[in-house]
Amino acid sequence: MSELKDPGDDKAKGHTVTIIVNAQEFEVSKGDLSFDEVVDLAFPDGPRGGNWVYTVTYRRGHGEKPEGSLIPGGVVKVKDRMIFNVTQTDKS
Repeated sequence: MSELKDPGDDKAKGHTVTIIVNAQEFEVSKGDLSFDEVVDLAFPDGPRGGNWVYTVTYRRGHGEKPEGSLIPGGVVKVKDRMIFNVTQTDKS
């Protein structure tokens, strides 16, 4: 999982980017971010299990696919100021 960092740690070296998840800024390591990592940022104590479904969409991404959605098990390469929206739904 991409770990949250102190903005001063690696930013000067270019090893982190700022992303926005549900209107909150997070510093994450450059590279790929998984569906589960994005959900954990949005809902760190959120319910998990068979009755809960999470939907992840993004925009301001890289070149060929600047917007889209992530499915469980999926990953996306993060870009500075990339925006993610995560919703949770109870199927019951």
